[in-house]
Amino acid sequence: MEDHLAMLQHRQPSRTFIEKKLMLCIWWDQLGVVYYELLKPNEIIIEALYRTQLMRLSRALKEKRAHYSRHDKIILLHDNARPYIAAPVKTYLETLKWEVLPHPPYSPDIAPFDYHLFRSMTHGLSEQHFTSYKGTKNCIDWIASKDEAFFRRGIHMLPARWEKVVASDGHYFE
Repeated sequence: MEDHLAMLQHRQPSRTFIEKKLMLCIWWDQLGVVYYELLKPNEIIIEALYRTQLMRLSRALKEKRAHYSRHDKIILLHDNARPYIAAPVKTYLETLKWEVLPHPPYSPDIAPFDYHLFRSMTHGLSEQHFTSYKGTKNCIDWIASKDEAFFRRGIHMLPARWEKVVASDGHYFE
């Protein structure tokens, strides 16, 4: 894979106050967080919202990572649920000339919501109990506090992990 691989990751539902769920939509690369949205309680991703998020992400990339638009290829690792693979989303990604990293359905060893960032977040925030929507934003500060080496490590581990997942045809492995 390319030296400047941009791996962007999406979604993690979390139980919070009064048993409501909040969804954190976050995209990151080897330098850190590029863009995020914290959805309202019980709000879910539908194809129109995801396409809008990709538009916002594209703008954020132009502002924060201008070098990607000049010469680096953007490779997106995202969930393969319906909103992410819907025709309007695929068409939009084609116009951006972003490549989507394929992975077998139900491949938990590389699922975007469980790969690197969220696995670390689960451990780092395991004792946290959020009692408000505003308080939940603290998890974003925790993510942003990670140094560049953390994000770079996640990106550089991806090719070997992806090959292992593809070779195991989506089955669990150690």
